[in-house]
Amino acid sequence: MSKIEIKNFNLFYSDFQALKNINISIEDKRITAMIGPSGCGKSTLLRSLNRINDTIDGVRVEGEINIDGENIYAEKIDIDILRRNVGMVFQRPNPFPISVRDNIAFGLLVNRIASKKSVIDEIVMQSLASVLLWDDIKDKLKKSALSLTLEQQQRLCIARVIAVRPKIILLDEPCSSLDPVSTQKIEELMIKLKEQYTIVIVTHNMQQAARVSDDTAFMLLGELIEFDKTSKIFTNPSQKETDDYVSGRFG
Repeated sequence: MSKIEIKNFNLFYSDFQALKNINISIEDKRITAMIGPSGCGKSTLLRSLNRINDTIDGVRVEGEINIDGENIYAEKIDIDILRRNVGMVFQRPNPFPISVRDNIAFGLLVNRIASKKSVIDEIVMQSLASVLLWDDIKDKLKKSALSLTLEQQQRLCIARVIAVRPKIILLDEPCSSLDPVSTQKIEELMIKLKEQYTIVIVTHNMQQAARVSDDTAFMLLGELIEFDKTSKIFTNPSQKETDDYVSGRFG
């Protein structure tokens, strides 16, 4: 069943067209990777899924992005609810400069999901446990989140997203600042999380896309060149441009 349905979607930065007639159907509880060279539009498309691009002057869109059958670009859409349902984790960990506990509690309070201390504490524990971080930092909840390792900070950012009960998690090159061991741990976490969430990841790392994703979209110059099962994209792609890219002949 499709969780995200992108139909004839175009995006413009003033006069520049960054996305050109994108059509993709993303299924629930799978990991979809977006790959392609720098500037191909993959991060722009990812950010279109929770309308973060709206914050950029001159952005204009055409077409539809439907989540659970509802067009997120319709006038009646509540952007705050959309961004709670479609959480995002960025390239570099960006924990707030407050305690570990308060990082998780922040979204709960702002979104009025919980206010009672005992309830918040339970959600903090559950969220940190879901990213396999609770045992490591349960005695550091009052310490600054900035005191954690980069990998722990990135896990914390994922836990912060999970705490507000999203439907979809967007990951924009979440391992780009991590070492290989930490990257492996985040990849293992992604595979675990897809049991509960639909995950869309942008990555420049071909090996990472091949390891963690179920489906892969290859983009080039703002166009979707090919979208298929990851195993097919990396072993028997339909388009020459895809074959050239995944084989390393360009990009």
